[in-house]
Amino acid sequence: MKSRKDGIFPSVLIHKIENQMKKIFIFLGLLGFLASGCSDYLEEENLSNIGADEYYKSSDGYETLVNAAYSSMRDIYGPAPWMFCAGTDMFVEGRQAQPVGLSEYRFLTASESEILPLYENCYSSVQACNMGLEYSSITESFDALQHRIGELKFIRANAYFLLVQSFGGVALVTEMIDEPVTELNRESAENIYEFIINELEEAQGLVSTEAFSGRVNRRAVTNLLAKVYLTRGYESFGTENDFSQAASLADEVINGQQLNISFHDLWWPGNEMNEEVIFSVQYSDNSISSAPDELGHSQSSYFGPYMGGSENAGDAPWRSYNLCPNMYLLDLYNENDTRWEGTFMTTVYDAYYDYYRVEDLSTVGVKHYYARPWESNEVFEAAYLAEHPGAVFHYYEDLEASKSSALDFATIAIRKFDDPKSMFSSNGTVSTRDLIIARLAETYLMAAEAYYQLDNTQVAADRINEVRQRAGVADITSGDVNIDFILDERARELAGEYYRWFDLKRTGTLVERTVMYNKDIESADWFVGKGGELKILRPIPQDALDLNRGEYPQNPAYD
Repeated sequence: MKSRKDGIFPSVLIHKIENQMKKIFIFLGLLGFLASGCSDYLEEENLSNIGADEYYKSSDGYETLVNAAYSSMRDIYGPAPWMFCAGTDMFVEGRQAQPVGLSEYRFLTASESEILPLYENCYSSVQACNMGLEYSSITESFDALQHRIGELKFIRANAYFLLVQSFGGVALVTEMIDEPVTELNRESAENIYEFIINELEEAQGLVSTEAFSGRVNRRAVTNLLAKVYLTRGYESFGTENDFSQAASLADEVINGQQLNISFHDLWWPGNEMNEEVIFSVQYSDNSISSAPDELGHSQSSYFGPYMGGSENAGDAPWRSYNLCPNMYLLDLYNENDTRWEGTFMTTVYDAYYDYYRVEDLSTVGVKHYYARPWESNEVFEAAYLAEHPGAVFHYYEDLEASKSSALDFATIAIRKFDDPKSMFSSNGTVSTRDLIIARLAETYLMAAEAYYQLDNTQVAADRINEVRQRAGVADITSGDVNIDFILDERARELAGEYYRWFDLKRTGTLVERTVMYNKDIESADWFVGKGGELKILRPIPQDALDLNRGEYPQNPAYD
């Protein structure tokens, strides 16, 4: 295991260390978003009369270190979701440009600016956890100390899991850094996975076993551990037991719980703490009020066309118009699938947010209606417009966005992340809804994938059918189960959630499915990089390489 004594630290952070380490012992003490064990506020603590080092040795001070680690997850998941969703089989570019390297691969280089935030923010999260773990051995004892240690191990493992999936083997830093380190070595991906698994197995025995209330609990740890085993099972260094471990752990998380909340209610604004949520990154209005451009998240700004916002502040979500649902995604739903209405905004009223704010929607006018295939005919259109005069009727076959000519409202938007309380800022819509990153239906689909890899297609079908039954669609049989069906079902259930690029990379289908379904990617040749290697892993950011004074090899396929 590497540590600061080995001279290893991600060099992209060196410039941040030089400027911030003098302040870190003060400012980390000012960060806290968990009050009374399960709140989502950023509180300030006045440390003017006490040294930071001494403060962190108290239980109150130590809690601020843990809270800072939780807050670091906002920086990972809160910005634009390019690394999670761009360049996949589900979304195409609309009027605004996506980062061309991530969306089309042929131009992907180490200088692509949008790969740096995830790399940098994951290591910032690691450092926040390392600091908390360093102080755990010298702070005063208090009842929840072991819980907090387990929580930090989960957050650190989560950051490394994102890093190893995205970049392969990376530098492994396990101790607090208190001075600049200018040389680093890359650990193998195999060793990073082993570290993550060990961290999570330790965390299982440390964290609370209570129901999720904002903090990491055993269920959240077990769920992430299942995903890690599932992912490692596809790697060349995966073990024979990885898929069986993944299946067993996913079933432990499920523990017989059925999906009883309707898909509509599951995503209704304000219901983010429902019983199916396993883990989420917490937000609140108060916690972002001092700097909404920096502290809110942007999930609701993506996944659709422009539908107002800047000129209709408070009445519509500002949409970026550059992650638009494509026809592959839209074609996945049949007439009975309740996830269609739960996922997409099919009817736009006089004010977009009327859908959430007006109890009797028959009292407000319709501006746009997005028809499904069985409604896209002149007879249905005439009847609809007679009932809703002045509405714009959009035929289903016209819904896929165009890079150059798409107009406002031209295509359908994913609405499941809408936040009627959101604020408009210079960065678009700023949301304070919790960012859900693990929920029960996804665990069912993880279990199905693991059982499929174990050749137990009947149990795989059973797990998938639990998800489909809530959606109101027919059960499948064991003969229907294959990796493409699993990925299709994940698309139907999880559209817009921050899984898709990792799903395709994990299952080895990234090239095949993006070329097949994403019209912005014309050829598998676009994935071919240096030496004929495929651009599956993302490149190590050039900023990191430039700051490193030692040997740190770039990933294959990149110069």
